[in-house]
Amino acid sequence: MTRRWTDEDRALGMDRPIPRRDFLNGGAVALGAAAIGLSLGGATGAEAAADGTWPQDRPGYYPPRLQGLRGSHPGSFEAAHALRDGAAPARPTPLKETYDLIVVGAGLSGLSAAWFWRRKHPDARILILDNHDDFGGHAKRNEVELDGGVRLMNGGTLMIDSPFPYSAEADGLLKALGVDPVALSKTCEDHAFYRDRGMGQAIFFDKETFGQDKLVGGLPDLGEDLPSLEAVSAFIDATPLSETARADLRRLLTVSPDPWPELSSDAKKDRLSRISYRDYIRDVLKVDASVVAMFQTFTQGEWAEGIDGVSALDCWGFGMPGFRGLNLAPGPAPRMSFTPRGYCQGSSYRFHFPDGNASIARLLVRALVPGALTGSTAQDIVTAKADYARLDRPDNAVRLRLSSTVVAARHAGGDPATASHVEVDYIRGGKTFSVAGAKVILACYNMIIPYLCPELPAEQKAAMHELVKEPLVYATVALRDWTAFDRLKVSSVRAPGGYWTSFNLDPIVNIGDYAGAKDPTRPTLLRLTRTPCAPGLPEHDQNRAGRAELLATSFETFERETRRELGRILGPAGFDPARDITALIVNRWPHGYAPERNYLWEPEVPEDQLPQVVARQRFGRIAIANSDCGGGAYTDVAIDMAHRAVQDLSA
Repeated sequence: MTRRWTDEDRALGMDRPIPRRDFLNGGAVALGAAAIGLSLGGATGAEAAADGTWPQDRPGYYPPRLQGLRGSHPGSFEAAHALRDGAAPARPTPLKETYDLIVVGAGLSGLSAAWFWRRKHPDARILILDNHDDFGGHAKRNEVELDGGVRLMNGGTLMIDSPFPYSAEADGLLKALGVDPVALSKTCEDHAFYRDRGMGQAIFFDKETFGQDKLVGGLPDLGEDLPSLEAVSAFIDATPLSETARADLRRLLTVSPDPWPELSSDAKKDRLSRISYRDYIRDVLKVDASVVAMFQTFTQGEWAEGIDGVSALDCWGFGMPGFRGLNLAPGPAPRMSFTPRGYCQGSSYRFHFPDGNASIARLLVRALVPGALTGSTAQDIVTAKADYARLDRPDNAVRLRLSSTVVAARHAGGDPATASHVEVDYIRGGKTFSVAGAKVILACYNMIIPYLCPELPAEQKAAMHELVKEPLVYATVALRDWTAFDRLKVSSVRAPGGYWTSFNLDPIVNIGDYAGAKDPTRPTLLRLTRTPCAPGLPEHDQNRAGRAELLATSFETFERETRRELGRILGPAGFDPARDITALIVNRWPHGYAPERNYLWEPEVPEDQLPQVVARQRFGRIAIANSDCGGGAYTDVAIDMAHRAVQDLSA
């Protein structure tokens, strides 16, 4: 049946032939895989061929090149949702496979757990099972062939970065893999490239929110102690805000007065912890409603919710404006979340691989499965060739099995104290299989674990159910060129009223044989961010609403909104979405960031009663490893929790 496009659709380029994998209301439609020579199977997982081989074992299998809907892609979650909804998996077919360790989840935490276990037990046989068609979990790699070469973008975890210095264990793992973030940042990242071209950050004021469509460049760096007054004035004078709102914005960005001169620094911090940033700037600092609207989405990239759901104290730690007059003492404070940056705590080193932390996942796989990836350094991992057919060979000491959703992990005989092993059931290609492991590390999402292990203590299961992960979407857009950005002198855009609330050109990183896209007349990639939420609700309710939205949004909707927004913002500089967008990858994560403690909504409890601490307790031969049980969506947290799980099982 021929698709009937509207005139607007044709103007946007919706009728153009780009690879698409779509999902809506529980049904999957594979449209893009065949276009690049892949066959990933049906909605419930990859099917085995007549000869018994699975897709990952066949030549040409390479999921990083898939376009359309990625992240939590069709086929990766249906079996888990059915288990949650009470469906009983079919009786498993026992496989004649036994392992010293089975790891559930091939994200950074699961891969790190396997790596730590091998260091401690060099002769161990390990099986890693993952529900996705690729390894890495949230450290997703997007590859697009452009201009005769391959361009890379992160489809999930962006970079090596944390509010605290990396632990000895996390830092040691990186160093063992050859990753020196400080040296790599100095030699590979060109932080000044766009700035040297006169390009910077802009805000798009949309007419629905601000009365006029206007892109305003020159947004000052909010993290500076005191931005240039000249730069602040130039930016404010160019906005479509009223004179009253401009005066309020100038006050907010420069010399906000002290609203509580009678309070000590500690008392001020405590008061800031009990109100949202929205309420602080709106009700305490009395700024205009349009200024509140301008900042509403600034926190979404960090917390997956707007300034109405984040405490003013956390926003002070994050470097948001409006606190200079308070003269707060540096340092952390009670009732502060996991992210006290800037003024508050020394943070970790930072480095961005071109594919985000997918390069770390690739380094781990190269270390665990010899021959799976070519090369030997952190520099050449970026362009290393991956042979997925090597991941699950019977003679491997470590086997990595994709498109395999675990649905049960139970102690043989039912008693954790006397069991000799753990039986693990998983669904692959619509069939259920069972394998045995002496020990098991669950490096999957916390909220699925009570369904995998119903015999867990009630208190531990309740703690796991408290977790509500933060939904988000990262889209990768291939552009014919980036001349419109160059003409507008912007490299990144915030759009408070947009479908995508921010987007930026690919950072310039030159590493190994990979070079950044420095010619504006040649193709590049663009990264867009959306964190759906429901302003005004408590945090977890916002997250649930956002998750429901993502699961009900078709790829066609994502594509149309992408074309509309980019055309609207960049059109005045000659950008044509029908002509200039050549590919689109939508990395949808309904269960995205591991949430931090939000004391604006959640009670203070002793450390040993925090849900993540209760949830991560060892249960017989089963240990828990993931960023969820570390209470923070950072790579070092995932690594640290993997190390702790290995220590738990080795005790």
